[in-house]
Amino acid sequence: MGPYASLNLAAHVGDDPRAVAENRRVLAAGLALPIEPLWLTQVHGVTVVDADAVRRLETGNEAPIGDAAVTREPGCVLTVMAADCLPVLFSRRDGTAVAVAHAGWRGLAAGVLEAAAAALGGPPGELLAWLGPAIGPDHFEVGEEVRSAFCGHDARAAAAFTPNAAGRWLCDLYLLARQRLESVGLRSIHGQIRSTYGQPESYYSFRRDGTTGRIAALIWMEPGRAGA
Repeated sequence: MGPYASLNLAAHVGDDPRAVAENRRVLAAGLALPIEPLWLTQVHGVTVVDADAVRRLETGNEAPIGDAAVTREPGCVLTVMAADCLPVLFSRRDGTAVAVAHAGWRGLAAGVLEAAAAALGGPPGELLAWLGPAIGPDHFEVGEEVRSAFCGHDARAAAAFTPNAAGRWLCDLYLLARQRLESVGLRSIHGQIRSTYGQPESYYSFRRDGTTGRIAALIWMEPGRAGA
């Protein structure tokens, strides 16, 4: 109900746990998921969870801490949640591994995309990436500390920041993500800007609404192909 009325999938945002559980059941049924997704405890860091190891350890219902995950096992469903941060899905071109990453500005600046790509293994040119819905560059206002965090790492990042009338910066997460991926050798990068903030009929947005739910991006492998 209220701010969570449209299939909120997050259990940590104040929604009724029973409603979240039902929403996750609806998601799994609607996508015909082979198993329950691996839900992460996201902390805006760079830890990549080995989903296959988690499954072998059978750690119960406790969500592992991390902002990315990787699997080489068909049928293992990876997921990240977002409400302005950028979800990124990865696959090896040969279909032997997939990964997912949650890239808010902190994780992006710290290297979460590079960490996820490295966890897949193999030449970066053999990896594919897809950029999901996130806050668009017309609405993501940040301070100088954010700009400095990126430009101090790579001067090209300056192109992703536009000054506004408030003396702050409008930040293009999509361009920053593409720069980071290209810097480690990825060339097959897909997806286009779909602003969570600018499309209230389709997406949750923390920046827009404050109290709100979360969408999810999922990827898994079926025998002989990857699915997302």
